[in-house]
Amino acid sequence: MVLKGDSCLLNGRKPFFMPDWTNEIGVTPCIILRVSRLGKEIALEFADRYYDAVAPGEDFIALDKARELAAAGKPWTPALAFDYSLAIGEWIDKDEGLTVNGDRMDGVWLLSPNEAIEQASKVMTIRQGDLIYIQAMQAPQPVQKEDIITVEVNGEEKLYCKIK
Repeated sequence: MVLKGDSCLLNGRKPFFMPDWTNEIGVTPCIILRVSRLGKEIALEFADRYYDAVAPGEDFIALDKARELAAAGKPWTPALAFDYSLAIGEWIDKDEGLTVNGDRMDGVWLLSPNEAIEQASKVMTIRQGDLIYIQAMQAPQPVQKEDIITVEVNGEEKLYCKIK
């Protein structure tokens, strides 16, 4: 589990600026859940009651820093949780079927939304307004300056981010 502070959020159509302390940034698609009520120790069968919307996201990681920290046996947090490292698209109702960039999104995440709610609530109290993000089951893809990341959900562009 990775915790990111609110300074990590990149909302709207704002660009992602490559930090000057890294030479290699990668990005992994994710889905972000918006928590809608207070809960602790939530059972899996009730987890869907605790979030009301989802948004597409892109999780940025400093790949060179992650390798360096892993080799030293240190936590990866500095490579994962830095300012503007999580781009968030537009919110949609959780009950809409998700087709992202033409692909049905069932089964491509490390956890289901309900599993993520269950696991997060075991170690902390989740509160209305909290965001929980779930990465896709794929390796980070390198990005370069001037790349543009877009995500369409159900045929509509919901996330746009230019790399600068």
